[in-house]
Amino acid sequence: MNTTPTRSQLIDGKLVASQPVFASHNPATGELVGHAPEATRADAETAVAAARRAFDTTDWPTDRDLRLRSLRRLHQVLDEHREELRELTIAEVGAPRQLTHGPQLDEPIGIVKYYADLLESYEFTEDLGEIESRGQRHHRWVEKEAAGVVAAILPYNFPNQLALAKLAPALAAGCTVVLKGAPQTPLTTLALGELIAEHTDIPPGVVNVLSSSTPEVGEVLTTHRGVDVVTFTGATATGRRIMAAASGSVKRVFLELGGKSAMIVLDDADVTKAAMFAAFTICSHSGQGCALTSRLLVPRARHDEIVQMVAAGLDRVRVGDPNDPQTNMGPLISEEQRDKVDSMVRRAVDEGAVPVRGGKRIDPGFFYAPTLLAEVDPESEIAQEEVFGPVLAVIPYDDEDDAVRIANNSRYGLSGAVHSADEDRAVRIARRIRTGTFSINGGNYFAPDVPFGGYKQSGIGRESGRSGFEEFLEEKAFARIVAPREQG
Repeated sequence: MNTTPTRSQLIDGKLVASQPVFASHNPATGELVGHAPEATRADAETAVAAARRAFDTTDWPTDRDLRLRSLRRLHQVLDEHREELRELTIAEVGAPRQLTHGPQLDEPIGIVKYYADLLESYEFTEDLGEIESRGQRHHRWVEKEAAGVVAAILPYNFPNQLALAKLAPALAAGCTVVLKGAPQTPLTTLALGELIAEHTDIPPGVVNVLSSSTPEVGEVLTTHRGVDVVTFTGATATGRRIMAAASGSVKRVFLELGGKSAMIVLDDADVTKAAMFAAFTICSHSGQGCALTSRLLVPRARHDEIVQMVAAGLDRVRVGDPNDPQTNMGPLISEEQRDKVDSMVRRAVDEGAVPVRGGKRIDPGFFYAPTLLAEVDPESEIAQEEVFGPVLAVIPYDDEDDAVRIANNSRYGLSGAVHSADEDRAVRIARRIRTGTFSINGGNYFAPDVPFGGYKQSGIGRESGRSGFEEFLEEKAFARIVAPREQG
């Protein structure tokens, strides 16, 4: 893997170090991490053409053994270069070191193994048996095959996890891929391309990795007639634009978008445990996670008590240098994002939310203090819009039905959580909330075998699990007339 500060794009099996470049900075210090090539429309066109050729003219889509060997090797390479990737992720993403031992790096590497194992056992053919029709017998079956060329567009918050959650199932299915990293974290994604080019036998054109700081490349990928599938993770507003762009050629679109998830604390819950979960969850990667529970719904009679417990939990969160193994929370990704978070907090206070903790910048770097707002109006901006920062809004409710109503009062439906001493009661509540994932009493659903995605404006389709694999497959139905000699 290239250790110089300027990385290369992977296009048609070759590492391309093109000019001009754009800078990537460490969000904890502001220091330069490195430079990434500024992909052009021509680069995007070349990458799509390479992926198209690899899909249409090679045996990649049909040779299961080749794909299996390639995935096994990719998993091995990622494992061998794990520590290099860890240091880069800490430096560019601002992820605390302890988080790289979970969802920022180590767990995503396991995604590749999961899809290799699934590919080894997956049945691509389903026999539907025979039917009698029009005086003859007909044998029917269904075959599943690769959907084609995939454009995968990433956000900045979990670049390793999201790249591999898109790339691994697409490759297992037999698709070819053009992967575009986020403008804020291009080097982490380009490093993946370098490892593929230098240490695997994945054929040229099967994986292409681009970097760009402008929307131009994304526009090419979402409108190009050579692309069959677009998978995007990011803001809902951008997802809408991608849907519109892809509609011109009726591409299959898989979107994992925003969230405004609610954690419901029921009146019989262990509130000490629930408050601690709420505090540390909102600070995970500085609140830069679409599925984090950023609304805390509490019984009105216990609002003040629980608020103070959450505040005590936030006081225990260690904010600081992501390199320090004891750090729980690092910086936001950029000054722009920090300004957005701060503006939303200030407007929330102006609208009547009660500031309990935080609500301020921490310098140097792009840090923002863990922030707790109490007595939040469920209709207010801070309760309805995604903040993408360490800001928890506490909303009081009157009874179970009121809690469910408030939780569902959102255009999003990505995740949620509930705490109760009665697990059956908690599950009943969870089933009433319209979201794609749900945590019961702190249960962790996030793993390579679990489908992840949302209801409503939180997206279309599912990532990870068997469902995530089948997003990249087409189904073809066959029928033949059964000859008389075969009957009986």
